[in-house]
Amino acid sequence: MAVLGAVWMGRAGRAVQSAGAVQVRSPAAGVQVEEVNGKRVYTNRLVEEHSPYLQLHAHNPVDWFPWGQAAFDKARREDKPIFLSVGYSTCHWCHVMEQESFSDPAMAAIMNEHFVSIKVDREERPDVDRVYMSFVQAATGSGGWPMSVFLTPDLEPFFGGTYFPPDDRYGRPGFRTLLQRVHEAWVTERDRIVQSAEQARQFLEAQVGGGAPTAAATLGQPVLDRTYQQIKTSYDAAQGGFGSAPKFPRPVVLNFLVRYYARTGDKAALDMTLHTLRAMALGGMHDHLGGGFHRYSTDASWHVPHFEKMLYDQAQLAMSYSDAYQITKDLFFAEVARDILDYVLRDMRGAEGGFYSAEDADSQIEQGRPEHAEGAFYVWTADQIRDVLGDELAAIFHFHYGVQPSGNVPARQDIQGELNGKNVLIVRHTLAETAATFKRPEGEARALLDMARKTLAAARASRPRPPLDDKVLVAWNGLMISALARAAQVLDEPRYLAAAQRTAEFVRSRMYDASTNLLKRRYRADHVDIDAVLEDYAFLGQGLLDLYETSFDTTWLSWAVRLQEQQDALFWDDGAGGYFATRADAANILIRMKDDYDGAEPSANSVAAMNLLRLWQMTDRQDLREQADATFAALAGRLGPQGAAVPQLVAALDFSLSKPKQIVIAGEPGAADTRAMLRLVHDRFIPNKILLLADGGPGQQQLAAWLPFVKGVSRKDGRATAYICEDYVCHLPTADLDIAAQLLDGTWKPGSPE
Repeated sequence: MAVLGAVWMGRAGRAVQSAGAVQVRSPAAGVQVEEVNGKRVYTNRLVEEHSPYLQLHAHNPVDWFPWGQAAFDKARREDKPIFLSVGYSTCHWCHVMEQESFSDPAMAAIMNEHFVSIKVDREERPDVDRVYMSFVQAATGSGGWPMSVFLTPDLEPFFGGTYFPPDDRYGRPGFRTLLQRVHEAWVTERDRIVQSAEQARQFLEAQVGGGAPTAAATLGQPVLDRTYQQIKTSYDAAQGGFGSAPKFPRPVVLNFLVRYYARTGDKAALDMTLHTLRAMALGGMHDHLGGGFHRYSTDASWHVPHFEKMLYDQAQLAMSYSDAYQITKDLFFAEVARDILDYVLRDMRGAEGGFYSAEDADSQIEQGRPEHAEGAFYVWTADQIRDVLGDELAAIFHFHYGVQPSGNVPARQDIQGELNGKNVLIVRHTLAETAATFKRPEGEARALLDMARKTLAAARASRPRPPLDDKVLVAWNGLMISALARAAQVLDEPRYLAAAQRTAEFVRSRMYDASTNLLKRRYRADHVDIDAVLEDYAFLGQGLLDLYETSFDTTWLSWAVRLQEQQDALFWDDGAGGYFATRADAANILIRMKDDYDGAEPSANSVAAMNLLRLWQMTDRQDLREQADATFAALAGRLGPQGAAVPQLVAALDFSLSKPKQIVIAGEPGAADTRAMLRLVHDRFIPNKILLLADGGPGQQQLAAWLPFVKGVSRKDGRATAYICEDYVCHLPTADLDIAAQLLDGTWKPGSPE
């Protein structure tokens, strides 16, 4: 990939005119300026956009365009390169670059004269982000946001990076210098740029195929074993988690590990999962006062977080902690799952039931002051805690949560000096150690710590809250539906089910057109826009399957089937298999990429593969199984040798290699005996299963239309009855809870009474 950066190699030492000498011209077309209290206030065309991130830049002096034809036409008409800036509203370094560079009239003058500048919200347009992030990662070896890419007017990338400081630092060119150099090269070295851009396009096109498809039949148990060994190699046995700092939660890895444990009984897979979950929950990445988790830990010990809170992290982590509780019955994990979900329901849910996207890392330091700092809402000085709690309770709290008089944040983790003297709460001593140190019974120590947390949370509520990104995205709401539905099962919590149903109804009524069977991706302030992409259909489909298996309302299952059919029509690759991330008719997308990495979010192809397998079991449609196999085959180039990059896809492969259980409960919905039979199922971690309820009414009729054997399923002796099957061959039905438990556990022996 060196050729992609070749335009810039050897140019670093060339002298360029100081941008400080550039005169600020009148604002370019698209930027209005007015005097307010003696200060210039700029307004550009982003003021018309609904994205919170784009609106953050609506008062830059930069002549920003949203992604669209108007910008591309201007670039071609004026023969200018495009500067593409991609980020999201809760991104700390996006804010820094906005303040340092995009708010500077002198910098804006260079941009407006020599470039067509486009601003994109990656959360609204993951399709655009995915293409150019692939380029940046290939060209530089890393990626991140803000992403800064220069394109030809034909949208081909030729140079890119992430955050650039405004001026040269540490021998590296700043953004001002970079703009000048790109402009010079565009004028004097156009042929090299065009050639480099064409090579970049060819490289990206080659990545889409992922190599020749491999027969799914060749992808067997060795793939699971190899993936496990790859993950195990990166495990941090001392601190939990995988790899070194910064440490991300990456729940997709934990999803695979618990399935591998269920398949093989390898206790190390479970121990790695539980250690990691416990370390994260005790660490500073966990908000001990308000609930939920921050984005990631900047250090290896889970102490100092990057403070933004993302909806997709909350959803996936709630599922991981629910799984851990289901396996271990350790109430610690149940408490953390509830902590996450209660935070989301309290602070991230709109009045109509849709969930917002994120809370920012930065917030005002004090009410009435404009200064912002990362983590300002969350961190404490020792004196602040003492002022709220009093000396005696503060001493207990300080000991338990590692609070130090001079702050507990190492200087190396406080790059900008914003946390100097502050404490990030982290459990440094166990409850038993705290109780012993202060000579209190453990029950009393727990009660005191609970009281302290509530008191501090109430005091913290008077601080300026971090800005809220209040857009609703279908994909992330789909993950949240799954989290709530699964927690409702495992924790036996009806209000979580009610919340999941309300969210699904919100998406159906506000973001879905039943007449066309099409979804829109984003809702904000009563405005719906942007055609949904693959992840919206796949993640919502998963949520609806989980919601059916919790509520047994076939409305949700029927909708999941319809969405799957639409997903196939819009995104399926008829030639090579698997799903493209974008629709074939998507405008102004350089390349239709295939999502094949399970990172902070699962890959849409990984979720789609699991959905296909679950729907195959629920409808007995062999074509869905074949599509799942074709997806595995299409992604075999990654799946075979690099399973650790796609652990959620390997989890789906685990399902396909198993003999999934079909568990059908014949019973009256809501009746005590039906609930007792369902409790047997929900108390057990059985990852490769489907769960159906034969209610004797319309729901059973709908299921029977897909699975004819369900038509004959009925209660035995008027009691809720379990039919536990493999390959649609069922044991004799039983209404006996003990026998049903043995059948679920695989301990029932043929010849025993049923």
